[in-house]
Amino acid sequence: MALHKLGKDPESKTGDSPTVYLDDETDNYLVQGWKVNDGRRSAMDLPDNEDVIEIPRRMVQFFMKEDRGDA
Repeated sequence: MALHKLGKDPESKTGDSPTVYLDDETDNYLVQGWKVNDGRRSAMDLPDNEDVIEIPRRMVQFFMKEDRGDA
């Protein structure tokens, strides 16, 4: 498995920002983001093996990059 960092939140001021990765073995995205622990989470039908995180809209750009090398 090789994880490729596609991009971090460009507006992060702390350095611990949301990040988007691509796993080139599974061709799946992995997303680091903020935990959702409020009423929105309880409004979702989440199975035990899934979770939900939140990222800013500006990060969508990293999902569609043609160059999938390290950002």
